[in-house]
Amino acid sequence: MQSTKEHRAFLIGRFQPFHLGHLEIVKRILRENDSIIIGIGSAQYSHTTVNPFTAGERHLMISRTLEREHVYNYYLVPIEDVNANSLWVSHVEALAPKFDVVYTNNPLVRRLFTEKHYEVRSLPMVNRSEWTGTKIREKMIKGENWEQNVPEPVVEVIREIDGISRIRQLSTTDEDVP
Repeated sequence: MQSTKEHRAFLIGRFQPFHLGHLEIVKRILRENDSIIIGIGSAQYSHTTVNPFTAGERHLMISRTLEREHVYNYYLVPIEDVNANSLWVSHVEALAPKFDVVYTNNPLVRRLFTEKHYEVRSLPMVNRSEWTGTKIREKMIKGENWEQNVPEPVVEVIREIDGISRIRQLSTTDEDVP
């Protein structure tokens, strides 16, 4: 008899911005699971050089990308930081649909979910020499080609919100203002 239990995975990230490495990881997770919950971490932060995009903007980046890729078996859940690590998993559980397995390479996230008896799996790092949010944001600030490292819908959202102008302005100091 075949099991009818759905296997749902959980993945958390800041997705500042959602890049091709994230997309590849989502696709790999979905090869092993029926659906995925994508937690948009640090949802309360935006308009800084480290977190330039709002949770809503990141939601758009991810949902438009997955729609274009014909991926529909996902949930997007903004998750604010709680600044109390011992409470964080309970916070996630209160916000997200139930899930069976957590995918992360973050040592703290791994530890917190393991302590709550979740199965935690590692993720392969995909083209980390180019596909990191930090490197992509640096390229945006410097005016270098960043577009090749993110899905086309992400480029469209960033242009729509004038994200390049935002991150460049945020990267300046008061001494840079004429």
